Amino acid sequence: MNAVTRDGDGFVVDAALLAEIFGLSEAGVRRGMRDGAITSRCETGTGSDAGRWRLTFTHGGRTCRLTVDEHGKVLFRASYDVSRRPARGVAGT
Repeated sequence: MNAVTRDGDGFVVDAALLAEIFGLSEAGVRRGMRDGAITSRCETGTGSDAGRWRLTFTHGGRTCRLTVDEHGKVLFRASYDVSRRPARGVAGT
């Protein structure tokens, strides 16, 4: 299985990929998705980003963003600690 596959209007991300990113077991990822400890968001690209989707996953203080095409091919991958990123528009950060 590819790490990301298309499923109707959405995508399915292999638990092994998220386990690697968040330092969890695959069972831990599934449990985290069920109990809300891992959250996800899917955004559809528009304009020059049409045909791309951004999949964002957050667990604890860590976020992962995957940009994928219509087939689920990962075009870009980034992960970062949320607590280290300054909030937008906050003076003095």
